[in-house]
Amino acid sequence: MIGALILGFVAGMIGRMLMPGDVFRHMSGPKSWGISLLIGLIGAWVGWLIFTGLLGIGDDDVFDLGGIVSAIIGVLIVLPIAGFALRRLGMSPERRKLDPRS
Repeated sequence: MIGALILGFVAGMIGRMLMPGDVFRHMSGPKSWGISLLIGLIGAWVGWLIFTGLLGIGDDDVFDLGGIVSAIIGVLIVLPIAGFALRRLGMSPERRKLDPRS
């Protein structure tokens, strides 16, 4: 469990640093850390599905610290999809910060 949280947080932070125009870039503090953790865990799962499930590379542990590279790749896949969905639904955190009406 602790390994999964560490993997999610590290992968989320690295993935968010690598992704230009991250929809969550205006957040700071605990909210930003929580988003990094959540996106990192989802990215780890997506990376595991791609590499272990489809390509047969890696082991059977979804949240194994050895899968940091696949987790970061998963984050880089999840972030643009999340950004597109949030912008499309009008729930983007960056829009709320910039919009004086909210």
